Amino acid sequence: MYAVFKTGGKQYRVSEGETLKIEKLELEPGKKVTFNEVLMIADGDNVQVGSPLVEKATVEAKVISQGKGKKVNILKFKRRKHSMKQQGHRQLFTEIQIGKIKV
Repeated sequence: MYAVFKTGGKQYRVSEGETLKIEKLELEPGKKVTFNEVLMIADGDNVQVGSPLVEKATVEAKVISQGKGKKVNILKFKRRKHSMKQQGHRQLFTEIQIGKIKV
């Protein structure tokens, strides 16, 4: 059984027991979180597709940790102008473990 839900402007396909990194949520590690924006649920041949959401479907998860991703270096360079700008970015994330998928 798997579900597709939406959070942080992105869609994730998950099954029970899976861990994944999503956009940062302001929750402490150990807390539970429920995602109500479920777009699709599939259980074998039984597939429910929402329009746009599946009614009364939720995905429950537990927050494992908060963190920062790998550093991305941004370099803007203009040749022959003696101009260069360097910048770095580390995206914040929340690591969660999927508990139950409820229909």
